[in-house]
Amino acid sequence: MALNNIWVFAQVANGAPTSATLELLTKARSLSSNVTAVIGGDGASVAGALGEYGATKVIAVDHGSSLPGVAIASALKSVIDGGDTPDLIMFPQNYEGRDVMARLSVKLDKTVLTNNTDISDGGDGVTVVTPIFGGNTLVSTSFTGAGPFLAAFRPKSFVAESAGGAAAAVTAVAVPDLGATGGASVTAVHVEETTGPKLDEADIVVAGGRGLGEAASYAMVEDLAKLLKGAPGASRAIVDAGWVPYSYQVGQTGKVVKPTIYIAAGISGATQHMVGMKGSKNIIAINKDKEAPIFGVADLGIVGDVHKVLPKLIEALKGR
Repeated sequence: MALNNIWVFAQVANGAPTSATLELLTKARSLSSNVTAVIGGDGASVAGALGEYGATKVIAVDHGSSLPGVAIASALKSVIDGGDTPDLIMFPQNYEGRDVMARLSVKLDKTVLTNNTDISDGGDGVTVVTPIFGGNTLVSTSFTGAGPFLAAFRPKSFVAESAGGAAAAVTAVAVPDLGATGGASVTAVHVEETTGPKLDEADIVVAGGRGLGEAASYAMVEDLAKLLKGAPGASRAIVDAGWVPYSYQVGQTGKVVKPTIYIAAGISGATQHMVGMKGSKNIIAINKDKEAPIFGVADLGIVGDVHKVLPKLIEALKGR
């Protein structure tokens, strides 16, 4: 089928569209010339950026203090009931994306396909690709029946590329009566303070694992990342151990990263972790176990103790 009308659930951070939003818009415009960005809040401030990456229209839902998922899903249902029915709605595979998608799925009685990395529109209809078994197998699944089709995609599945488009036209959509579901409200929002580039957007990532031995040794990872103007990351093992926050986690249940350089320090290379970083352009692994699985995907492997290798790297960088 031809995808004539695609919606993308867009998100904003620090006054600009998120990288995941721009990635989805880039893919959407390769499938259709009619792309609408759906956003919670005032879309006017980002209409230019959204248009640059392919959105021709913006549906803006001012949900106030209501929970975003509840309000946005209800507003979209009212738009669709009014006759503006998309063929496909693309969501980022994150908390808010999944929340809006799940609620809209119930309201529309439509199936969702999640955790995807690609989508195509061909002779077999609209088909998504989903990695399973830690990314070792790819499954293709086609939607059947009538749209809208609801699909969520992992970050970094597509490359964000500007199309140089004009600012998108913004249409404000009112939130209908939410009934009992509107009883909850957002009273405060905590934004974690960070320095340097974001983990999932950094060009260089230095990640530490259980091989560091103790939480105090993670300081070496942070020092090296700072010297390289990169971002520190972590394996699930040390996140679960409480050494670093969950926001540092790279892997299937953490963040997916595709930096130019990924340095894995003391990480053995469990499948769960490799799913989140094996798309990196250059992987450097440091581990004293020469049989560690991480060396199977590394472009450069250093068999050695991270407590000896990292200090030498830090010393060399400081001496430049």
